[in-house]
Amino acid sequence: MAQVDALIFDVFGTVVDWRSGVAREAEAATRHLDVTGVDWGHFADRWRARYGPSMAAVREGRRPFVPLDVLHRENLDGVLEEFGITGLTEEETDGLNRAWHRLDPWPDSVTGLMRLRSKFIIAPHSNGHLALMVNMARRAGLPWDAILGAEVVGGHYKPAPESYRGAARMLDLPPERVMLVAAHNGDLVAAHEACGMRTAFISRPLEYGAAREAVPTATYDYAALDLEDLATPLGC
Repeated sequence: MAQVDALIFDVFGTVVDWRSGVAREAEAATRHLDVTGVDWGHFADRWRARYGPSMAAVREGRRPFVPLDVLHRENLDGVLEEFGITGLTEEETDGLNRAWHRLDPWPDSVTGLMRLRSKFIIAPHSNGHLALMVNMARRAGLPWDAILGAEVVGGHYKPAPESYRGAARMLDLPPERVMLVAAHNGDLVAAHEACGMRTAFISRPLEYGAAREAVPTATYDYAALDLEDLATPLGC
């Protein structure tokens, strides 16, 4: 394998546990409304399910680029209506929307990132915008060297090829010396096909709650159980 100088990371699901955090915050935000009968994990899933289609509208040029907080808020309004939840104030709804800024890392994430950072530049390459990534990192103790993502690379949401090319360009590295680390096969395949990035698959069987099969569906440079497991073969 050619020399790799930087690792860039998908974040939601790969580095942080979005489902548990969103479910917890949604339940807490609506507790005073006496909402009953809601499976808050399912609520998180339904909110997340709107994520891809909302970004597709930007990628396909049907609307101009907006930061992820804007898309999340539009999607939150829709999922609250879907579940028949009413009565949140504007301030309360905005606070719930920022649940994505306050997600917990997986147990291996901070220690794994610290090990990887001892040898490589590390940065998130998320569809989350700069403020979201900074707030998350400060709360969770994620030791990034830089923040990359859609907002930083000119408003290109993954898996648009310009997103991956832009990340390498911002690091002043040829794409083949950058490795994308992700728990999502589509993200990894797109990064490699778009510009020849190196790839590492991380298994996150609990991303959607109950344990599920989380395996690579393509050939990657590395496949690991978690970030600590990736650090070892990379010599960290």
